[in-house]
Amino acid sequence: MPVSRPTADCIWNSFRSSGKRHLILTGSRGSGKTTLLKALFPQTLPGITTWAEPQKGVWLKENLSGRRARIGAFDGSLPGTENKMKLCPDGFHSLGIPAILRSMDSGSEWITVDEIGYLETGCKEYCDAIRRLMERKRLAAVVRKQNTPFLREITYREDVFAVDLDAPYGVLGCVIMASGLGKRFGGNKLMADFCGEPLICRALSATDGVFCRRVVVTRHEDVAVLCREKGIETVLHQLPRRSDTVRLGLEAVEDVAGCLFLPGDQPLLRRETVAALALAAVNDPESIWRAAFGDTPGSPVLFPRWTFPELRELPEGTGGGFLAKKYPERVRLHPVRDPYELMDADSPEELALLAVR
Repeated sequence: MPVSRPTADCIWNSFRSSGKRHLILTGSRGSGKTTLLKALFPQTLPGITTWAEPQKGVWLKENLSGRRARIGAFDGSLPGTENKMKLCPDGFHSLGIPAILRSMDSGSEWITVDEIGYLETGCKEYCDAIRRLMERKRLAAVVRKQNTPFLREITYREDVFAVDLDAPYGVLGCVIMASGLGKRFGGNKLMADFCGEPLICRALSATDGVFCRRVVVTRHEDVAVLCREKGIETVLHQLPRRSDTVRLGLEAVEDVAGCLFLPGDQPLLRRETVAALALAAVNDPESIWRAAFGDTPGSPVLFPRWTFPELRELPEGTGGGFLAKKYPERVRLHPVRDPYELMDADSPEELALLAVR
């Protein structure tokens, strides 16, 4: 399944929920790191911007003053097909390090650096300046995706919210729970019309392009047929309990680092909310992440891997909310702006109300 890259709003909302201090974007060339950084921070902030000219060199610029210095020179004799820029340390000492130190004394809460790569790791004093900066200010940076000690260090700090644009959502599963009997609705509400399509289609759209495994668990043959026609894995069953839906879903998604459980009847749930929960779970994989309006938690809920054994053995008549209540200290909330986003359509009247929101 193709993975959709998160938007700037999605990243920012998830970052705010995380409570972390710094924001780092990484990924392969052409993944959109710089474009996202500019969308996140459209104003010019203190910091540094670097750019390269193929087979010539690499330069850095101090954002506010516009001063420039060369930090790399092309050297075709270097081995390999990449990293053929030779370090020019004078550029770091004459401009790069002083620029970082000046940014620490600025009145700005945030400092932006685009980018930090292998040339920067060759200058110990510059790396030390970045470390000092991260103790004084909040850093928003593009970090080149390379396996060097310094780049790993700053990307995987506990106070860093990191987004790898090549695999932003990690290895997560999703279970769309579509097994309700619809007694209050008067029948199978999941196939009821909502703005020109079956209600279940809204859950399919909200979860598209985020998860490495996605499965719909349902009692309804017509729902199973619809989902399979759309290429979505489906488990059709006739088991009686809500806990059966959870267990069957977990068995289907198999080896994942976490799993989102989503009711099939929340038509106004936004894909950006789902993606933000996934980003939050990647950066804090030990917490249970819940969508919430204000202080009121709701669904969907993303459970980390350590909860799976208990999710498979839920008491009769319970769902995943049982574990969220059992471990309240492990629950983190991701706020939504509109309470209707988390509302179930339990009756035809509620469905009609949601259709005009």
